Amino acid sequence: MSETSAPTRDIEARAHEFMERYRGLRAEIGKVIVGQEAVVQSVLVAILAGGHALLEGVPGLGKTLLVRTISDALSLKFNRVQFTPDLMPADITGTNIVMEDPAGGRVFQFQPGPLFANIVLADEINRATPKTQSALLEAMQEHSITVAGKIHRLVEPFFVLATQNPLEQEGTYPLPEAQLDRFLFKVMVPFPTLQELSAIVDRTTGTSSDHASAVLSADELLSMQRFAREIVVEGLVKEYALKMVLATHSNSEHAPDSVRRFARYGASPRGAQALILAAKIHALLNGRYNVAYDDVDEVSMPSLRHRLILNFEGEAEGMTTDQLVADIRNRTREASRPQVGV
Repeated sequence: MSETSAPTRDIEARAHEFMERYRGLRAEIGKVIVGQEAVVQSVLVAILAGGHALLEGVPGLGKTLLVRTISDALSLKFNRVQFTPDLMPADITGTNIVMEDPAGGRVFQFQPGPLFANIVLADEINRATPKTQSALLEAMQEHSITVAGKIHRLVEPFFVLATQNPLEQEGTYPLPEAQLDRFLFKVMVPFPTLQELSAIVDRTTGTSSDHASAVLSADELLSMQRFAREIVVEGLVKEYALKMVLATHSNSEHAPDSVRRFARYGASPRGAQALILAAKIHALLNGRYNVAYDDVDEVSMPSLRHRLILNFEGEAEGMTTDQLVADIRNRTREASRPQVGV
């Protein structure tokens, strides 16, 4: 046996196990969620990458149901927080309360808030004030919270899956740029097709109702996350992804004309991390053990759309960040691929 055959067989076996677990998870979610294939895959890719996801769409499209179903299928502790204008930071982080000790004295005891779960659904996150929205920042980045000077670690794995309504709706507040950057993906949830709407009505207006069963444990999920990080990203493909991130900045030589004209801010290094991690998982889901240019292309939209901030002219012209990401992808592809004969 050659020196390389054993490692190759090992990675093949682990990749096969990864795919089988993913298919089982996807099938279980499909028992409850009708259609929305791209949305479901994007959320699962974000989870497998160890990141948070922001789902945007008008009310009633099943965003909350999707998050609940994923938590059921993953056998993880789940908490839901309904964000409202009067929600305070302590309502989600927890607070110290006065308790009586056995000796009759009084002591402060920390009471954990709903952030102490594996999956936290931040429902309609943009209906809360910026002060409360920002309370999530430490939890999302550090997986811990600080109350009265004491750091409390959150349980692992930890994900925030947030839903938000379009900003044009009344009673919404735009998320701070720093918080948007903490989301690995921003996923747009479209309205269902005629066939999907028919299936939704059939499932929800009859006498039976489906429920997702647990098919994946926390340890299995963490194992999948670790394996995904081992997937190889060849130098030219990594450079392709990094040039795409640089192209989000208007002063970059890689930026297309639309970005130079309409973008105020571009992606941070977290955008590059999101591209690479998500592309690794996309490669695995397509049966490959190394990342290709197409993997980077496929995950570029949810990775970058929320990290681009339009300037006044872009907003006045009715531009969208999706249009800018599409231009970036086309420009980077044209500039990079011919040089390597792809």
